[in-house]
Amino acid sequence: MAERIAPGTLVEIQHCVLQPEERAPQVPGDTRQVPLEMRVKGTLLAPAAPGDEAGVLTPAGRRLRGTLTAVNPAYTHGFGEPLPELSAIGGEVRAMLRERGLIK
Repeated sequence: MAERIAPGTLVEIQHCVLQPEERAPQVPGDTRQVPLEMRVKGTLLAPAAPGDEAGVLTPAGRRLRGTLTAVNPAYTHGFGEPLPELSAIGGEVRAMLRERGLIK
């Protein structure tokens, strides 16, 4: 039996929102062949083990249910490679603000 996770722990749940046959006809064919799934991070509302149906409270205050898939999940998104064109902007903005006396 898997270890039950305590309420209040940050977890991720997964839930199937639409089965392939329920997807809109205007969705591209390759996308329409797979279910639309939701993954949500939130705090666990009641003890549950990975793989169990679980409820979470999201940071926005929503209560959602789904299959518990991860405990203390990492945030793995990124914003891509740095753009050289943007690397100097911070310094340029600070110089402009200094000229206007808005910062020291």
